[in-house]
Amino acid sequence: MNGATAICGLGLTEMGRVYERTATDFAVEATLLALDDAGLEKADLDGLLINAGITQGIDLSLVAALGIPRLNVLTQMNAWGSSAGQMVGYAAMAVANGLANHVACVFADAPLVPGEATGKAYAGGRRRVRGGMGSLYPLYGYFGAIPFYAMSARRHMDLYGTTQDQLGAVAVQTRAWAEHSPRATKREPLTLDQYHASPWVVEPFHVLDCCLVSNGGVCIIVTTAERARSLRQPPVYVRGLAQAHQFDLARTELDSSTEGAGAVSARTAFAMADATLDDVTICELYDCYTYTVISTLEDYGFCKRGEGGPFVESGVLGPGGSLPTNTGGGELSAYYMWGMTPISEAVIQGRSQGGARQVEANDLILVTGNGGMFNHHATLLLSPTAS
Repeated sequence: MNGATAICGLGLTEMGRVYERTATDFAVEATLLALDDAGLEKADLDGLLINAGITQGIDLSLVAALGIPRLNVLTQMNAWGSSAGQMVGYAAMAVANGLANHVACVFADAPLVPGEATGKAYAGGRRRVRGGMGSLYPLYGYFGAIPFYAMSARRHMDLYGTTQDQLGAVAVQTRAWAEHSPRATKREPLTLDQYHASPWVVEPFHVLDCCLVSNGGVCIIVTTAERARSLRQPPVYVRGLAQAHQFDLARTELDSSTEGAGAVSARTAFAMADATLDDVTICELYDCYTYTVISTLEDYGFCKRGEGGPFVESGVLGPGGSLPTNTGGGELSAYYMWGMTPISEAVIQGRSQGGARQVEANDLILVTGNGGMFNHHATLLLSPTAS
């Protein structure tokens, strides 16, 4: 699989507070944009993988909306933020083994509603009904993902001495990249003092520790390496792929709140790519929260467990740092398209189309996806070269 397939098309709609459009509308536009980007026609598309966001606004009926009469590969997937990486992985396996020629991987969502608070999209407005002992969660204020991740971050602070400044360092460095990204929602400069002054959501998370909520759509098209080389855009080769899933079930010694499934996923993907951490020149990490970045860097071994705070505080992630990370502004400052956010930026960097934010050394790009409470993980290793 190392270098056998490539991403040949990328479609990005307008992102953010874009109202009066459905998720299906975004998904159709993103797919058509990706086809045009690759220089393909609808008739060339014979595979479609679908990931619906929090509103579940797209499903298999997307085929009819696109007007595609026949497909060899079709399914709908959901492992939360890891779904996009898994879709690319399944698409790569499908085209490498002759099940399809061109597989589109689509994410779209439209949770933002005019006149409603952003937070309502993922918490208060659409609370899941819990029965039995599960009803204790909302009783104690656990609505949506933020309280769970906040408690995980607090545990990391208690165990390892991670500080609020170190969480803020992730937000500040990510914003520094976003300043150079025309698509980023938040482009104004951010200082550590401004980070501390932002409102609390759930301690230790300020507003600026939490990802954006966005309406929009993204489509990635995967094909074989040979076909990709004859198409319109520079191929971005899939060098390694993997996924891993773990559950502590709140009663075992496994602590997913401080050690995620990324450590397992990483081993498989790097072995496939015949690469090591030293080969990674850019990271595009799933950054639903600032703490997620710290935990993921530890899971992958860029620093030891508990040393992620000082590692990010050193400035290593930002422009000019030795490990450029989330170069488009990530989910914290650019846009939140679940796992498609880091993948889309990785494709842009792999094509050397990042403009003012382009990283010169783009030899091997690490992309991660995270779902649940560090339960679901996907790894991709992408490169402008096939070997």
